[in-house]
Amino acid sequence: MVWNPATYLAFADERTRPAGELLARVPDVAPARVVDLGCGPGNSTALLRSRWAQARIEGVDSSADMLTQARKSGVEADWVEADVARWTAAEPYDVIFSNATFQWLGDHATLLPRLLGVVKAGGTFAFQVPHNMDAPSHVAMREAAAAGPWAAKLKTVREVAVQSPAAYYDILSPHAAAVDIWETEYLHVLKGDDAVFHWVSGTGLRPFVQALAGGERDAFIADYKTRLNVAYPPRGDGTTLFPFKRLFAVARR
Repeated sequence: MVWNPATYLAFADERTRPAGELLARVPDVAPARVVDLGCGPGNSTALLRSRWAQARIEGVDSSADMLTQARKSGVEADWVEADVARWTAAEPYDVIFSNATFQWLGDHATLLPRLLGVVKAGGTFAFQVPHNMDAPSHVAMREAAAAGPWAAKLKTVREVAVQSPAAYYDILSPHAAAVDIWETEYLHVLKGDDAVFHWVSGTGLRPFVQALAGGERDAFIADYKTRLNVAYPPRGDGTTLFPFKRLFAVARR
């Protein structure tokens, strides 16, 4: 899947805030080695560098475009292009951190214990994922995908996959000394026309639009925008309210 750093960073503050709130729950240690899995354009890696000035920090992402932007950010880190699902560590880390990445990867029951297994004893594995797959934005996405002549092309598009808090506890707790899991629902106040569309076009909508081309893509987008504007009507002051739930987990090895 192709990523556009500029589109993603159009809501940089809103996308970075959960990373900061996740990081705040990581124990105040002095790690030697830290990795940011799915680092994107480096916005979450910047938080890690700000907190741990002396640590060796790596940013790992599968998107060359995202890593190009990350290198331009000026954040001091080793930037590595790799598929997080297949990424392996040569030696253990004190902190493995991931902000809004694992929802794109499958088999969490295997992936997460494997990653926790390369955290040093006493170290921390912390991640955050969106947990809004039942929100109107995603329901409308699936409805639009199934409603037009493009339905066959979009039938097998991979959507984000996130499990329940209890499921993540069951996955992590057998391998952890302690597990902290919580959810937060943000109320994003967005501005401009088609505000929610512009938000999701940087993330969840990308697999759908990239499976289409030309007029068919334009027609799908028009259908989806219509549904979004019903689900999220602009307010009298020109803003649109966009509730967004996220799931957080911090596991200590």
